Amino acid sequence: MKLRYVGPSFYVEGLTNGKEYEILSEEGPYYRVIDDSGEDYLYSKEHPAPMDGSSKGGRWEKIQIKY
Repeated sequence: MKLRYVGPSFYVEGLTNGKEYEILSEEGPYYRVIDDSGEDYLYSKEHPAPMDGSSKGGRWEKIQIKY
């Protein structure tokens, strides 16, 4: 599954506003996401944000597949 992150970009290798990300799995209230670092990390399904609280975070948008 792919989702688009909409919100403030954070960290050099975190999430970037408007970028599409591969979701590897759903784990409780989190998505396991391959972020800009190329590694997989857990991000909130509701309000993805940095763990240190340096940003309010954003939201996920479903990507419409065009045929």
